[in-house]
Amino acid sequence: MSALRTEYEFVLPRGYLDGNGDIHKRGVMRLATARDELEPLRDPTITSADDPRLTIIVLARVVRRLGSLELVTSHEIENLFAADLAYLQDFYGVINFGTPADIEAMLEAQEEMEREAARAEARAASPQPSPDRPAEPGPDGVATEPARPAATGRRAAIEEVPSTSR
Repeated sequence: MSALRTEYEFVLPRGYLDGNGDIHKRGVMRLATARDELEPLRDPTITSADDPRLTIIVLARVVRRLGSLELVTSHEIENLFAADLAYLQDFYGVINFGTPADIEAMLEAQEEMEREAARAEARAASPQPSPDRPAEPGPDGVATEPARPAATGRRAAIEEVPSTSR
């Protein structure tokens, strides 16, 4: 018999930027209870079940940790970037109402997003070849051209046009 999983780790696309300038991306969300969805309706600032603040209050109740923050309040949820709020809303929906396959797919997509971010960081940190530096021999002993910048619709540098003999 398997135990019921009640908490799930998440990684925000951008991260919560706190007052000290620290970014908090990793967190833990627990499954919602009926009380988590009903209690906020008693809040005097909530005008109806369609009130957008309802989402903020519910998420503040179920997000257990965000980065080094052990207490997540509506203040932190309100100050998330829009992409992060949308991500948490989707995450909440999947872990509370999705099938095990839905949950697994979301967690796998999150892991892939983290791997891609790590690859992008590694590419940004690696030294770029200098256009002045001659090409270095590759593993097969043949000199390779330095990588060209990705096309952006405009040329990044003057490119040599190969001449053809007539």
